[in-house]
Amino acid sequence: MRLVLASNNAKKLSELRALLAGLPLQIVAQDELGIAEADEPHHTFIENALAKARHAAAACGGAAIADDSGLCVHVLGGAPGVISAHYAGEVEPLAGEEREARRRRQDAANNERLLAQLRGMADRRGHFISTLVAVRHAGDPEPLVAVGRWPGEILLAPRGAQGFGYDPLMFIPELGATVAEIDAETKNRHSHRARSAALMRELMHEAWHLVG
Repeated sequence: MRLVLASNNAKKLSELRALLAGLPLQIVAQDELGIAEADEPHHTFIENALAKARHAAAACGGAAIADDSGLCVHVLGGAPGVISAHYAGEVEPLAGEEREARRRRQDAANNERLLAQLRGMADRRGHFISTLVAVRHAGDPEPLVAVGRWPGEILLAPRGAQGFGYDPLMFIPELGATVAEIDAETKNRHSHRARSAALMRELMHEAWHLVG
């Protein structure tokens, strides 16, 4: 079964393929099919994920899955929240710049703003959240919804070179490391997306009768 991921994020695609491995799914990114990114006008992760999944499903004429994820910081009232990917505002593209290079600059800008917002704050608790929504077709009346949360603490400065986004700032006490300091295998066992994907596997087995 082909399942279109409503994202152009190569690392997110790689993670999801690993997390849903074994299911009879061929997961492809929407940009491989020429599908443009959907608007994300909503204030909640679940609404944005559903909008993205339905958009991709309508464009491909089949099943789609979307992940709306981000960082929620307790003392900031849940910010960056749904604007985690562009917390510092969208960085301007450079001439000839590849998408991943621009994403890295965006990540750095977002991290810098988060640190500025937390300057002098003693409470640095936060959590990553992943909301996965899967639909069999654009008009699916029964979308599958799976939510995973991964708690940690925001450091004073970034550490580590793995991962992406806020990974270098998110310290996980149980692992004694930031998310950017752990390997992909460890991340895929513990992360917010690992937790939402584990639930999604159960839902796909129960509702879509997928075995794997």
